[in-house]
Amino acid sequence: MSTTLSKDYKERIMPALVKEFGYTTVMQVPKLEKIVINQGLGDATQDKKLIETSINELTAITGQKAVPTLSRKDISNFKLRKKMPIGVMVTLRRDRMYEFLERLIRVALPRIRDFKGINAKLDGRGNYTLGITEQIIFPEINIDSVSKLNGMNITFVTSAKTDEEGFALLKQFGLPFKTEK
Repeated sequence: MSTTLSKDYKERIMPALVKEFGYTTVMQVPKLEKIVINQGLGDATQDKKLIETSINELTAITGQKAVPTLSRKDISNFKLRKKMPIGVMVTLRRDRMYEFLERLIRVALPRIRDFKGINAKLDGRGNYTLGITEQIIFPEINIDSVSKLNGMNITFVTSAKTDEEGFALLKQFGLPFKTEK
């Protein structure tokens, strides 16, 4: 089962990027390799149910089972022990990645209040991280059952070598970047 975005990538985005950057072969065209959704839950040291709730929410949003992230070392000031769950993450690839991206662009981002676009700052290697302040922008989350608003980071990992190539790829996919820099 191929999604509309993956078909769109092959039929429209690849030729457009070949034309824009003058690639000699389609193998040079940057592609979206994976999308990583990460939630840091510092309050999870006090409330153990928070991790479980976040796993269920992230699983509902992405359609793939979320896994807890564990702390690497003891930090007494934060009442943190080594291997304590302090976050939740999901890595999406292939069809699930394209389905999530499509829902993010078409449904979730337009639901943000006073939305004017996302910042156009990439990491220097063609990857982009988008910070979202509330998980309730996703239609899969029932607002009445939410006990605590949690933000999340959504990282788009591309095979692009430069920020310009990565930006052009994500712009072609339809991410609503702000026009002025």
